[in-house]
Amino acid sequence: MKIALISDIHDNFHNLVLVLEKIRENKEIKQIIFLGDFINNGIAKFLAGFNLPVYAIWGNNDGDRCAITKTALAKESKMTISSNIYDFLEFDNRKIFITHYPDLAKPMAKSGEYDAVFYGHNHLQHKDQIGNCLVVNPGEISGHKENRVSFAVYDTKTNDAKFIEIDHAVYVRTKEVDKYLNNLNFEFSKTKDH
Repeated sequence: MKIALISDIHDNFHNLVLVLEKIRENKEIKQIIFLGDFINNGIAKFLAGFNLPVYAIWGNNDGDRCAITKTALAKESKMTISSNIYDFLEFDNRKIFITHYPDLAKPMAKSGEYDAVFYGHNHLQHKDQIGNCLVVNPGEISGHKENRVSFAVYDTKTNDAKFIEIDHAVYVRTKEVDKYLNNLNFEFSKTKDH
C-alpha cells in the first residue's frame, strides 16, 4: 500500500491543491496521513472532501479545532482526526507512529516498536533510518520556511518513502520579506517554533 505523507499546510490553499492533484495522479496511493498545522477549517474542508481517506493529527497551528473537528465528523467527510498531537497506526502489518513534533519522533523510533515514524513541525524534509525504523518528515506544503514544497509517499511493502517536489508552488516568503527580516535586530527565521 502507498500512503501520502503531508505536513504543515499553514493556510496555503494553492500549494495544497497542487499536492492533492499529484496524489490523485498516482493511482497507487490509497491513504493520506496529515501531520498537523491546518491553520483554518477551510484546509480541513479540502482534505475532508478529497477522494481518499485522510488521517490527521493536531499540530501547534491549527486554528479553530472545534470547527475542524466538526468538519471531520461530517457525514460526507473522508477525514478522521486524532484527539492528540501523536497517534499509533497500522497498515499492512506495519506499525507506525505519527506525531507533529520531531522531539517525539526520535525516541519512538529508538524504541524498536515501530516500522516507521512520521513527523512534521520544523518544515524540513528529512529521511533517516534508526535501527529498523524508517523516520520521515515529508517537508512543508506551505513553502514559507524553505521555499520548497514537498510531500512523501510511503510504501508499506518496502518500508521506504520517496519525496515528491511540487512545481509552480506559491511562496509567501519573498526576497522582500527576507530583506526586511535581515534588517531586524534579531534572526526571525531561526526561531524554534513556526
